[in-house]
Amino acid sequence: MVGFKGTERITNEQLLELKCDILVPSALEDQLHEGNASKIRTKLIVELANGPTTQEADQILYDRGILTIPDILANAGGVTVSYFEWVQDRYRYFWEAQVVDDRLKKFMTEAFGNVVAMSEKAKVNMRLAAYMVAIDRVAAAARIRGLYA
Repeated sequence: MVGFKGTERITNEQLLELKCDILVPSALEDQLHEGNASKIRTKLIVELANGPTTQEADQILYDRGILTIPDILANAGGVTVSYFEWVQDRYRYFWEAQVVDDRLKKFMTEAFGNVVAMSEKAKVNMRLAAYMVAIDRVAAAARIRGLYA
């Protein structure tokens, strides 16, 4: 809050560069970029905004050992629950809230584990690993179903 007793005003850029354990860019895209990625002082970035990190910054952060959970993974919970709702509607069978929570936790934990494993195996950042996992899944489905299924 501007003017709050005992505080000083800082810029958005300065805010992103403060030392912290977890940085959560959650509003605008391209906030972490080539110009500030070397100044980011955190252990973990969890992207809640869409596209808050540029491709160049991704590589700089990865090279510096800063784990970045990309938006497509960090934001997947809402889309997953929407899928659960669709499944329930199709079968006219509705789950208790705890069942939805348990399934979401299982799904997200597995997705995170798959992306981490791909990142480590391919020695790439988490965003690229998430894309690689996705492409592998699409390719596997195409092989199973056939090209013109």
